[in-house]
Amino acid sequence: MRVQVARFAGVCYGVERALEMAQEAASSGATVHTLGPLIHNPQAVAELKDAGVAVAGCLDEVDAGTLVIRSHGVDPAIITAAAEKGLAVVDATCPHVSKAHEAARMLAQGGYAVLIVGEADHPEVEGIMAHAGGEAVVVQSASELPTKLPSRKVGIVVQTTQSASRLREVVDAVLPQVRELRVFNTVCSATAKRQMSAEELAQEVDVVVIVGGHNSGNTTRLAEICTAVNPRTHHVETADELDPAWFEGAETVGVTAGASTPDKQMRGVIAAIEALG
Repeated sequence: MRVQVARFAGVCYGVERALEMAQEAASSGATVHTLGPLIHNPQAVAELKDAGVAVAGCLDEVDAGTLVIRSHGVDPAIITAAAEKGLAVVDATCPHVSKAHEAARMLAQGGYAVLIVGEADHPEVEGIMAHAGGEAVVVQSASELPTKLPSRKVGIVVQTTQSASRLREVVDAVLPQVRELRVFNTVCSATAKRQMSAEELAQEVDVVVIVGGHNSGNTTRLAEICTAVNPRTHHVETADELDPAWFEGAETVGVTAGASTPDKQMRGVIAAIEALG
């Protein structure tokens, strides 16, 4: 079997930056916590734990030391509260996510009813919601739009790991219902490139393997995109999940990985596929 890797795959700048910031904080010898998992990749989070970076479920669990704000961002009130507790705060929020925060804040302050395209229970969306003043409608698709929008003046911002096609779908559905519409396309360029190249790859190979956390939204979306093109698509976190039966009769296998997947994790899966012959 020949393994073909997507043109754009694996860890992005924002994730790499967050990992480096957490590792640097740990190397100082201070007690270090992240508020929730730093990134949605269990293997990377486990390695951070071994390096001295613990995961806290909430701010109440951190009494001293350094708090690293994860790449998904948080409610700004949490950063203020952490500083008031005397914690050293390292803000590893992805710069692209910060742009979504700023867009939501601007829309809310401009009198727009804010609509967020994304997953309501995702930490990134919760952070965007907070920057919108806690008042926003969250939908993942046009089918989830309320029968009546809260205003005829609407502003749209999108979770950075959503697809541009999903944003367009919502914009098209909202436009006939409003008098004024302002849209911030905050889909991350790294996400867009990975989605585009994943779709291209799925069209060219017999089997597709997506590498990344099962809890990773951006990785799951790659799997959705590839499955729509190539039903022989499989999402794994590590090489241990590979099933030789998936590759029966296959001459080419395409591999790609989510933006929260470290390169060595993807390389491990590639090596295991190549070993299957």
